[in-house]
Amino acid sequence: MSAEPHYEVQGRTVTRIEADLAAGHVTSEHLVSLYLARIKAVDAAGPTLHSVLAINPDALAEARDSDLRRSTRAPRPLEGVPILIKDNIDVAGPLPTTAGSLALTENVTGRDAPLVRRLREAGAVILGKTNLSEWANMRGNRSISGWSGVGGLTRNPYSLDRSPCGSSSGSGVAVAASLAPMAIGTETDGSVTCPANVNGLVGLKPTVGLVSRTHIIPISSSQDTAGPMTRTVTDAARLLTVIAGSDPDDAVTLAADAHRTDYMAALDAHALKGSRIGVMRFAAGYHSELDALFDQSLDRMRAAGATLVEIKDFPGLDTISGFELTVLLTELKAGLNAYLATTPPAVRSRTLAELIAFNEAHRDRELGLFGQELFIKAEATQGLDDPAYRTARDTARRLAGPEGIDRLLAADHLDALVAPTGGPAWTVDTIDGDHDGGSASMLPAVAGLPHLTVPMGLISGLPVGMSFIGSAWSEARLLALGYAFEQAHPVLPSPHYPHSIGSNPAAAALLAPIAATPRSKM
Repeated sequence: MSAEPHYEVQGRTVTRIEADLAAGHVTSEHLVSLYLARIKAVDAAGPTLHSVLAINPDALAEARDSDLRRSTRAPRPLEGVPILIKDNIDVAGPLPTTAGSLALTENVTGRDAPLVRRLREAGAVILGKTNLSEWANMRGNRSISGWSGVGGLTRNPYSLDRSPCGSSSGSGVAVAASLAPMAIGTETDGSVTCPANVNGLVGLKPTVGLVSRTHIIPISSSQDTAGPMTRTVTDAARLLTVIAGSDPDDAVTLAADAHRTDYMAALDAHALKGSRIGVMRFAAGYHSELDALFDQSLDRMRAAGATLVEIKDFPGLDTISGFELTVLLTELKAGLNAYLATTPPAVRSRTLAELIAFNEAHRDRELGLFGQELFIKAEATQGLDDPAYRTARDTARRLAGPEGIDRLLAADHLDALVAPTGGPAWTVDTIDGDHDGGSASMLPAVAGLPHLTVPMGLISGLPVGMSFIGSAWSEARLLALGYAFEQAHPVLPSPHYPHSIGSNPAAAALLAPIAATPRSKM
């Protein structure tokens, strides 16, 4: 059967695309051409989302090869399906890995990160690289999520004046805007789950050690991981099945092969029945409409057969937060210097100190909106043998993990913990930077434990999600619970790119006075 010339990519899931490829309703080459055209029309023009930083010039050739393979042998798990990769992850070919910084525009490494190699081996077509918060949002105070010196500001497709959240902003926006059916993000603390939350997506931060970090520009060896960003839980499970696994060059992943599984097989629409779920009330309460939506979703979980256990308090959050920054700053310097040492000779900034100097030399573009205070603090750290760092790392991990999430799960025999992932997207502020109201990301991030977010609903047209948090290697269980949760919630509408939420007709009507009401005389 010939390719369908009017094939519609908007809103298409990976699962639907795979079925259409198998049925001959579309070829991979035609599919890739449609996504490239949509990127040109929506990302580079039209709403001008700035979510795709660079296009793989070999994408169409890779798609043709995939079509040929499909015609001659059994297709692989992601045969011919396009994917976008966050631009802090190395991809072989002519594209640089920039982390959004002008200092790395010549960083053409010629190598695939192991997770990218797994994607290629599964048949995925690398469509291109996505914009991100520069240096994964770990450069300066008052940072603006979604902005990078190379890519400019990524725009939230549900309201162009609101934050796409970071640092995997480009990956989140691109999938939400149907510029690709799936993307890879990375998270240190909230950088997969937050952009998934505000862009109406499923995002999964796996257990640290389930997915290789080799050839990914680092922040923290304790907390960094890559993860899937998709439209559905099914697609996230499919993508995780491909990228999970041990890597001999990343020691923390040595147990991954023993724990990875077919996450698709674990999905169960009835998984909530008989489950015990802890409700993290201490991670809510910062937004009244969000709390109301959260309570409605909890009612649906009860109706699906879940037993909910209220958890009101969690002492020590401020202590964990303070220790986390010490850990991130120390590990940033060590990890970044190690990565930069492996870059090609064309990269002139080969240490954190040289990056700081580069930013000063290119202040007009790099430091025009916010500074590099975190870089400067990281450069002043004393290394991985520093007793203060070791104490901070071990204490934070213990309080967040064994004495935190693991304790809560064990105390009431819980399958998972839930909380609102975060509030609706905030207005972009180029003066004071980000000002998000709350988040469920810190505890699982510091503990290195899995965190899944699934769309929960809309607040004034802006998406918000439900977080599912579990013990180490519990991704299969979290995905099953998230899948059951997803079945009980309506699919969110596709974004329509309003310039601001005030341009929504319903909101705009409320912003104007009632014309028939005379003004009172003063």
